[in-house]
Amino acid sequence: MGASGLCVAGNPAGFLDSKSTSCTRIFANLSKSCLTDPALDAASYFRDFTVLKVPVTAIAPPGAPHMKDNTCHNVVSEVIYGIEFSGTRGIQSVSVRFKVSNISGTSGSSLQQHFTLHFWTRTLSHMLPRSGNPGYITGAPLLVANGGTMQQMSVLRSEGDGSCSQFLRHTVQFGRNMRTGCKLSLPPILEESNCNYIQQKLYMALQGVNRAENLAIMGSAHPAQEDEWTTILIQNCPVKAVNCTACCMVPVTLEIQILWTKAGLLSNPQAQILGARYLYQCHPLKFLGTSMVPVTTVVTFTDMTEWPEPPRGQPQMHWKLPFDMFFPFKVTWNLERSYGGDLAACFLLILILSSILCF
Repeated sequence: MGASGLCVAGNPAGFLDSKSTSCTRIFANLSKSCLTDPALDAASYFRDFTVLKVPVTAIAPPGAPHMKDNTCHNVVSEVIYGIEFSGTRGIQSVSVRFKVSNISGTSGSSLQQHFTLHFWTRTLSHMLPRSGNPGYITGAPLLVANGGTMQQMSVLRSEGDGSCSQFLRHTVQFGRNMRTGCKLSLPPILEESNCNYIQQKLYMALQGVNRAENLAIMGSAHPAQEDEWTTILIQNCPVKAVNCTACCMVPVTLEIQILWTKAGLLSNPQAQILGARYLYQCHPLKFLGTSMVPVTTVVTFTDMTEWPEPPRGQPQMHWKLPFDMFFPFKVTWNLERSYGGDLAACFLLILILSSILCF
C-alpha cells in the first residue's frame, strides 16, 4: 500500500510475520482491466508459485474475471495466505484462499483489496500443556479431542471490519462465560441445491475445521484414556424450514453449555466436567438473498456442585468413667446401705407384733 492508500507492488512479506494490509485500486477502463489486470485474477496469486520449493495450493479457487452487463464478475477482493511452519523442518505447506466480488461501472470505478499473511504451527497433542493437575484451573484452556487428537476448544473471532476470521479463533477458558459474533460471507446467489453446502459451511465456521467430539473431564486428561473424556452432545438444525419452501434452515447461533462440579476433599476440591452440549439455534435463510450472515457463539459454565450439609451445632461431651473407679468407697457405701435396710425391716416387724399382742 502506498502513501495515498493505493495499491502498489513491492511490499515483501516477512518470515514468521503474520499481518494484514488493505489498499484501493482505481480503474480508468474497467472493461479492459477486468480482462487484463492480473491483480484482479485469482490465478495470478498462486499459479506457478513456490515458496522455498513448496508449491502454493489454492483452496476452492474462483474462476477468471469476466464482463457481463457492464459488470466485472469474480474480482479478487481478499487474498489470505496460510503458511504452515515447523521449527525443525521449516515451511511445510502454503495455501491461499480468496474472496471475490463484482464491480459495476465504466471509468473511475474502485476496488478495495485485503491481503492477509498467516503463519501457523501444527501442535502435537502430547505437546499441549495441562489445564490442571488433576482438576481444571479457572482460566485454563478447555481440552477437546477428535479421533484421538487433543486440541483446545475455540470459538469464532471477528476481524477489524466485523467479518469472521478464517484462521484466528478465541480459546475457550474454563469457568469463564463468553460471547462472540461476526459476519460470515456466503456466495452472492443461493440456489436450492446449495442449501446443504451453506449449512455445512456455517457448521464448520461455528465449530471449527476439526469438530470436537469429546471433552476432557479433568485438566490432566490423556487422549489414550477413554474414561477421562466425555462425549459432547450435539443438537443440529432441522433439514428443511417450516412454512417456507424457498428457505434454507441454517445455524446462526451456537450455544456451548458446559456442566461442571467440584469433587474430592473439602480442603482441596478439584474442578471436573460433568457434560457438555452444542445447541444450535437456526434461522430460515431465503434463497437469492443475503450474502453476509451474522453468526454468534455463546459459552456458559454452570456449577453443579452439591456441598454436604454443615454440622448442626457443636458436638457434646459424653463422659464414661470406669465402673470400679470408686471401688473402696462404693463397696463400703453399699454395705452400709444394705445393713441399714435390714435394721429398718426388723424394727417394723417388732412394731407389728407389739400392736397385735396389745389387742
